[in-house]
Amino acid sequence: MPEHPAHVAPRGPRRIAHVLVDSPLPQLDRLFDYVVPPELADEAAPGVRVKVPLRSAGRVIQGFIVALGEEADEERALSEIDTVVSAAAVLPDRLYRLARAVADRAAGSANDVLRLAVPRRMVRAEKAWLAQTTSASAEEAPMEASSLERARDILGEYPGLDDALEASGRVALDARPGVSGSVPAWASLLAAAAVARLARGESAVIAVPDHRDLARLEAALAELAPAESVVRLDAELPAQERYANYLRTLDEAPVIAIGNRSVVYAPVTRLGLLALWDDGDSLFDEPLAPYVHARDAALVRQSLEGGALVFCGHSRSSDVQRLVEIGFLTEPAPARRVTPKIVLGAPQDTPATGRIPSAAFRSAREAIASGPVLVQVARPGYAPTLVCGECRAPARCAHCGGPLFAPARGATPTCAWCARDARGWQCSQCEATTVRLASSGSERTADELGRAFAGVRVVVADGAHPVETVDGSPALVIATRGAEPVAEGGYRAVLLLDGDRMLQAPDLRIGESCLRWWSNAAALAAPGAPVHLVAVTGPVARALATWSQPAYARGELLERAPLKMPPAVRIARIEGDAPQVDEALVRLGADAPRLAPDAVIGPVPAPEVSGRKRARALVRFEYALGPAVAASLRASVVAAAVSSRARRVRGPAEPGRSRPPANTLSVRLDVADPEL
Repeated sequence: MPEHPAHVAPRGPRRIAHVLVDSPLPQLDRLFDYVVPPELADEAAPGVRVKVPLRSAGRVIQGFIVALGEEADEERALSEIDTVVSAAAVLPDRLYRLARAVADRAAGSANDVLRLAVPRRMVRAEKAWLAQTTSASAEEAPMEASSLERARDILGEYPGLDDALEASGRVALDARPGVSGSVPAWASLLAAAAVARLARGESAVIAVPDHRDLARLEAALAELAPAESVVRLDAELPAQERYANYLRTLDEAPVIAIGNRSVVYAPVTRLGLLALWDDGDSLFDEPLAPYVHARDAALVRQSLEGGALVFCGHSRSSDVQRLVEIGFLTEPAPARRVTPKIVLGAPQDTPATGRIPSAAFRSAREAIASGPVLVQVARPGYAPTLVCGECRAPARCAHCGGPLFAPARGATPTCAWCARDARGWQCSQCEATTVRLASSGSERTADELGRAFAGVRVVVADGAHPVETVDGSPALVIATRGAEPVAEGGYRAVLLLDGDRMLQAPDLRIGESCLRWWSNAAALAAPGAPVHLVAVTGPVARALATWSQPAYARGELLERAPLKMPPAVRIARIEGDAPQVDEALVRLGADAPRLAPDAVIGPVPAPEVSGRKRARALVRFEYALGPAVAASLRASVVAAAVSSRARRVRGPAEPGRSRPPANTLSVRLDVADPEL
């Protein structure tokens, strides 16, 4: 017999989970509400992975619970959570807010940011972490008094720096050149700053461009910080170890998280320091959507979580210099200025051997008797570029048109694109059959100098021959830019070759890049050791010789401001079907009426896709207009995606005919080197 309605217990409000579903579709980049069924009430918590039904797609999809709430409206039709994948809360609220803020700034999706921040789930590592957190919370590692005192001494080389870190200040640091043992001075400085924060119960996050810098930073931290307090997060780690290290950053105990560009998202607790070394390195550019530079992500995070923000380098990017000019960053100066001994060589200097002038050759000959000598070159390999032996036209592959290079002395020319051997090659311009070496790579330079310095050990360091350190014995180290190993005690002489060729690259920021490459190499020299910049003159050479990199960055910024080029302004690039681009520009004009009359460049035709006409346009805008521009462009991307889905659903599906192609409207903000 059915129970009388008067005896039925009143139903309370429903428990609701706000879920971010894991989908690349821009229209799904928002929180969806799902009912938490009673059987999952104990497991469904903020930050855990869940599976939920997606009715529009007719399938179950994975996502994260961002928050929980209650709802009294029982009339609203809501689906229930299907499954709680794991009890591990791997998405803390601070990380979600950071991902949302970064995505909004870049007109992107929070999911795309979280794919960079949260490693792929590894069940074994997760179970071990859950067992550890269940039995006992992670404890802070003890800090040795001697290590803390040494860290304070290192920070004391910059008067006012410790106070700035204590006050959660934002600073631009010009790192002192030099090497202590096999640890560069910059690594010791950042390690000291991190240890000082750790001693106060705060976490630190330090991002570096590549594995070489990461190894140097690890070596510096090994001398100052407890080993259990240092957590490494980078893609080169095995998947299990990387995920276990990520879970470690979620603990309450403070840590020092180090890694490459994605480490800026490490969800450490009580962030006390966020530092980037050499932010001008192109490796900090994120190649995946929403294409946010690590420097910009760090700026967003510091604004949300506080803590000290440090940009450190031997040279300074114009982006950091802009922040200094507007007063956003301060510049603590070292108590004692240390500069390398830079020697400029005129382009007309007579070479003693190969590409090395007489003065630089004599200097290297004298220095190599007491220790290693560094020779920096532009390219790896033997002969990266070949030209026709008669007319000097670039030698191109007959199959794909790619450039030919010589892999070794006397070897058959090979195509850099398709890897085919160019046997029987003939010039398309003059029909000659001989080629000429037009440039020298690291291996060819080692071959030439090995004969000039008979009996001396020759070390090649490039992408194919990675070398991290060399000892203090005599050696000739031939290294490509950025691949220079650290010499114990510093190099006794440094030769910077191919500078004129480096400066000819078609890049808006090539001057900045060259100054950064040369400064980083010069900083590896021993005190008083000569650093020869061969065959380069002009502003970049003068900035290196006077060790005035901030002044050069200031000049670059002043030159770009009248031209409205980054970083004086922000630039967005829009590309897609021509009607979509036109609609996006019309919407932008309505949403951001304060845009300058010449803000939009284009649209111009872009390569067609599936027979559809495409277009591309650039939008230049002031930083103050960033939120309005990003919101408008994001709305256009969502509208185009929804429209495209509707076309695919209604499109022709007859035999032999395909449905209309998917939407291809894309938006990228903060384009560093804009081109249509």
